[in-house]
Order: sequence, then structure tokens, then C-alpha cells
Amino acid sequence: MATEAAPMDEKAKRMRDLLSSFYAPDPSISTGASSTHASFDNINSTSFNADQYMDLLIKKSNLEGLLQRHVHMAAQIKNLDTDLQMLVYENYNKFISATDTIKRMKSNIVGMEGNMGQLLQKIMSVQSRSDGVNTSLFEKREHIEKLHRTRNLLRKVQFIYDLPARLQKCIKSEVYADAVRFYTGAMPIFKLYGETSFQDCKRASEEAIEIIIKRLQARLFSDSESIQSRAEAAVLLKRLDVPVDSLKARLLEKLEQSLDDLQIKPEEASKLMEHTDSSKNGESSDPHPAKVHEDAVREFSEAMHAYRVIFPDSEEKLFKLARALTAMQFENVEQYIKKRVSASCFLGISKLIWADVVLMDEVLPEAALSDFAAEAAQSTFKQFVARSFSHLQQDISDTLLKVNVDQKEAVEEEVLHSVVEASKKAVLQGSMNILQDFHQLLEENTGILVKMRDLIIGWVREGFQNFFRSLEALFLVLSGKTSSPNEAEGLAEGKPSDKVHAGFILVLAQLSVFIEQMVIPRITEDIAASFSAGGGAQGLADGPGFIPGELSRVFHSASEKLLQHYINTRTQRISLLLRKRFKTPNWVKHKEPREVHMFVDLFLQELGAIGKEVKQILPQGTFRKHRRSDSNGSNTTTSSRSNPLQHDRITRSNSQRARSQLFETHLAKLFKQKVEIFTKVEFTQESVVTTILKLSLKSLQEYVRMQTFNRSGFQQIQLDIQFLRSPLKETAEDEAAVDFLLDEVIVAASERCFDAVPLEPPILDKLIQSKLAKSKEHSTVSS
Repeated sequence: MATEAAPMDEKAKRMRDLLSSFYAPDPSISTGASSTHASFDNINSTSFNADQYMDLLIKKSNLEGLLQRHVHMAAQIKNLDTDLQMLVYENYNKFISATDTIKRMKSNIVGMEGNMGQLLQKIMSVQSRSDGVNTSLFEKREHIEKLHRTRNLLRKVQFIYDLPARLQKCIKSEVYADAVRFYTGAMPIFKLYGETSFQDCKRASEEAIEIIIKRLQARLFSDSESIQSRAEAAVLLKRLDVPVDSLKARLLEKLEQSLDDLQIKPEEASKLMEHTDSSKNGESSDPHPAKVHEDAVREFSEAMHAYRVIFPDSEEKLFKLARALTAMQFENVEQYIKKRVSASCFLGISKLIWADVVLMDEVLPEAALSDFAAEAAQSTFKQFVARSFSHLQQDISDTLLKVNVDQKEAVEEEVLHSVVEASKKAVLQGSMNILQDFHQLLEENTGILVKMRDLIIGWVREGFQNFFRSLEALFLVLSGKTSSPNEAEGLAEGKPSDKVHAGFILVLAQLSVFIEQMVIPRITEDIAASFSAGGGAQGLADGPGFIPGELSRVFHSASEKLLQHYINTRTQRISLLLRKRFKTPNWVKHKEPREVHMFVDLFLQELGAIGKEVKQILPQGTFRKHRRSDSNGSNTTTSSRSNPLQHDRITRSNSQRARSQLFETHLAKLFKQKVEIFTKVEFTQESVVTTILKLSLKSLQEYVRMQTFNRSGFQQIQLDIQFLRSPLKETAEDEAAVDFLLDEVIVAASERCFDAVPLEPPILDKLIQSKLAKSKEHSTVSS
């Protein structure tokens, strides 16, 4: 670019500004005033100084930067040249096209003026000929129109002469509507010429109309006639100017009496749905009850329309009738759903009632029956949702209460396992069936269901929340954990017995775990997929909504409570056995032990029954034996069985010294060995059995502390405990804790003994082997 811009004349400057304002991307270059504010390095500016720009560029950039700038500017120049060339080509094509268009217009216009002149001449010629034709045909047209009027008049005269015969035919065929139409059409002529030309016709017609009026009045007052027929008779009488206002109350009374016949009674609803199903299957040839009901409602709607036409000031009374019928229909449905009703039956009845509403709404649109029906149906639909959950809860309760068998039968016949599986199926499958039923309601596009969709979603979410909370309360009531039945009012028809089956409590605990881990997540997933759009917020306005986290915590807590309740129940039973064992004999005068006491067998039988119960219900856990180990490796604290036998053979003369050594030995063991007795109970067979065993041994220790023993009594306790040691350690998961608790029993017995001298090892082993032999013989005979 040159250092100074060449002077330009005014025209060239103005053209450049116009082109710049149209094509320039920067609006600032399109005005002359903006050039004063443009930066000196803006190449597109009119005030651009090339020398100043180059000096600044050389100062700021090195050689490599200058070369890159050169390449960049060369590319921009090339792009601008290309754009300019394309712009020229495009504008050139437009100029060529415009030139061609102008040429074609010029060639087409040539000769148009002559054609217009010829067209005008032809139009004038057509107009003159048309005027000639009209002039020549004027007289004939007038004559034809006169003949046509005469012909119409003759037809009317002939109709008047034929009217009596026509009315007689209508009387014979009982087509009274046509007769009234014919007579009212002839009334203007009779008023003008009835006393002169058509006197005989008028008299005959009036006699026929008198007969028709009497028959219409008879039909209007006849109870055997339908409402529609009576309404048509009233309309025809009104057209004949017969006063019918006195019939207003009586006709309205007839409409009110017909409401009872139009209602769908609860007992009729079941038959109606059964007949509908059989008709669909082709099993019934009788008229469709739904079609009969629809025809009756349609007749009632037409009667209301006729009544409204006859008595225009009676709209409010008709509105009340229609609303009363709608309200009674939904009230009857509420009575119908008190018993168990499937979703398809409820849906069929709802659609039938809505069809009735649509029919009446067409006749009485001002009554807004659709909105009224939607409001009236809210209570019905809400009750259906609530009763669906109530029926499901009753099914679950019935399934659980089937375990009314003896404890021994329940254990041996594995009834508990079948009850658990049946209960799981009842809860999960029942919940999914309810969801399917509600899906069926939401998938319908019937008007009332579209209006109720959001409310149904909210009720379903709230219903599941209340259902699971009520189910948890029911479990506590059935287990005997909750003493007051008011906490589960209306949940189960049967009340739990005073002595609840212990295995039944374990069934409820396992079912609570299943609901927490399987049912609630499954229901949550389905509700999130189908019962959240549009209905969640509105449903939460009337209730708590569905909160799966809270329900999971509720059933987690319930499962722990029920499991602990089962453990307490079983422990109390064993505790009663131990109490009877230690309260009965006189331990101060106890005789020398000859055999293991029979309470040991009873104790092991109880543990065996518990093991069979938990195997039917609870899963098997990771069975890790926690064996006992000594912290100091000394031989003085190895086990309860060997500790008393590690003493030297103590004679009866030094019994006091032996007892002191026994005390010192077990006291040292308490400080040297740390054994965790009670741990958290898990939902496994081993954990539950071990916990019950620990609690039982702890009770045994406490009963021992409450007695005073002589030497023989102490030795009897030693013998019984030593016999129990092996089977109990095999049963329990935590051998160390069981071994420790057995040692504690012996220590407690020694502390409460006057002369704690243990049995000799050979005698102890002999008595134990004798008991084992008898047990083996007894088991052989039993098998």
C-alpha cells in the first residue's frame, strides 16, 4: 500500500463507502468518522499507515516471525482474491439473469395492446347477443313462472284435501310424530281459509287430531311406556298447543324413579363382568348386559333432553338428577370393591360408568358431569388402591398363619421351610401382581383414567409405603413381640396365640431380611420406571410417598428384633429346663454321682431342635471354629476338663487345700486369657445356635451360683459339664467361648461347694463312657 492515499473525487469516495458498508465484516470501516478512531495497525482502515506498521512490526518481531507474518498475509491475500472473484461471478450471473428476464418481458408485452382490444370487442358482442336472448324469452319466462306458482298452489290444496286421510293412516300405524308434523304444517291455511273453502277438511283433521291427542296423553301417563316414549308424547302435545305444565312434576318424578333401575348394583356388577367375559369367549348367546345398560342410559339421556326442551326452566333439576346418578354409581362401586375384585373387573365397571357420564354430558354439557365424575371417582379409586394392598396383606397373613402345627411336626416335616418359601412368593409375587394391575389402569386412555393418572401414581407410591410399614407391624404382632394388637389394627383377621411357635418367629425374621434385600429394591425399580412421571409431587401432597431407604431401615431393624426375639424365646425355654434341674434336688445332701443326669439329654435335645429349625430357614455361614489357646503356654489353664484333674490325687483329708488350689488356678486363667463371649448375631445357622448356647451356659452358670453344693453335688456338676463339653464344642461355632463358659460353670460350682474335691479321671471317664454306650444303644433301638 502507498504511504499516502491518493486523493479521490467525491463520487469515488461515496461508492467505496457504500461497498465497504455492505461487504466489510467490521462495521467500523463503513463510516468516515470511525477511521479516526481505528488502530494504526488495522490494514482495512482508511487511515492505515504502512510505514508505521512496518516499523513497529520490525521492532517487535524477529526474522522468523516476519517470514511467518509474510506467509500468513500472502494466504489472506489469496483468500481475498478468491472471495472477490466468486463475488464477481455470482453478481455477474445475477446481472445476466436479470437482463434476460427484462428482454423476455419486453418481447411479451409487444402486441398485448392489440389483443386487449380484440378481447373487448368480443365481450361487447356476447353482451349484445345475451340481451337479445333475454328480450325474446321474457314473455315465455313469465308464463312459466306463473304456471309453476299455480302448480305449487295446487299441490298445497291437494295436501289439504288429503290431510284427513293421511292423519288416519298415521293413527293406524301409530306414527304420531308425522301426523303432528302434517297438521302443524296445514295450520296456517286452516287459519286463513278454514271457515270457507276448507271447512270440511279442517273439521275432519281436527277430529283425527283429537284422537291423536288422547292417545298421546294416554302414552304420557302410562307406566308401561318408556321414559323416551313419554317424553316424545309430551313434545308432540306441546307442538299441538296442548297445556302440559301440569305434567312437569309427574314426568320429573318418573325420571327420578328410573334412577334406581339405571344403577349398577354391587351384586349386579359381578354378574355383569362375568357375562362380559363369557360373551368375549363366545360362551353366551344372551344380549350383552353392558349393551342393555348402555341403551337404558341412552334412553334416560334422551328423556332428559326432551324434558329440557319441554321445560326450559328445569335445567337445574336435570343437573341434579344426572349428578345424583353419577354419585350413586361410584358409591355402588365402593361397595362392590369391598370384596376382592380384579383390576380388569374394576376397570370394566369404571369404563362403563364413564360411558354413562359421556352420554349424559352430551345431552347436558352445562352440568360439567365429566369434572363432577372425576371428583366423585377419587374416593373410589383411592379405596381400590388401598383395598388392593389390604388384600395382599391378608394373603401374606394367611400364608404365615398356616404354620399352626406342633413344634415337633414343624421341625421334622420341614414345614417351616415351605412356609418361608410360600411367604416369600406371596410377598414378592403379590407385590408384582399389584404393580401389574396398576400398570393396567395407567395404560388405559379412557377419559376418567387420564384425569386420575397423577392421583393413582401418588396413591400407589403412598400405598406401598403404608403397606410395608403395616407389614412390619403385623410381623411384630404375630411374633408376640408387640403385645398390643392395636398397633396392627385391621392387618390380620386372626390373632396370634399366646404361645407363639419359636420357629415361626424365625420365619418372620428371615422374611423381613428377604423384604429388605429383594422386595423393596425390586418395587423401587418398578416404581421409578413407571410411577414417578407427573404423579410423585401430587401424591406426596396427601401422604408420605414411597421412601425405600426408610423402609429398608425399618425391615432391617425388624429382622434384628425378630431374630433376637427368637433367640430369647429359645433361651427362655432352655432356662426353664435348667431352673427345674437346679431347684428340684437338695444339693447339700446330694448322693455320690452314679451317671450323667437326664437333664443333659433334654438340653441336647433342645439344641438339636434349634439346629433343625435354623437349617430349614437360615443359610449356612462360613463355619470357622474359634479354638481356645493359652496366652502363656502353661499347663495349668488348658481346659476345664483337665484343670481339676491336674491336681495330685487329693484325699478326703486335705479337701480344703485342693479347693484353694482350684480357686487359684481358675483365677489365674481369668487374668491370663481374654475370650470374647458375646458377639453380634448374624443371620446364619452357626451364629444363631452359638448365641443361644452361650446364653444358655450363662444361665446355667447363674443357677449354679444360686445353690450350695456338697462334694457329691459338685462332682455331679463336674460330670455333667464334662459330658456336655464334646457335643457342645462340635455344635458351636466359637469353641473357645463355649469352653470358657463351661469352665466358668465348674468354677462357680467349686466356689459354692463346701468340699470341692473333683472326681478321679478314671472314674470320670468310666461314667462318661457308660453314658455314651447307653445313648448309642438307645439310638440303635430307636432307629
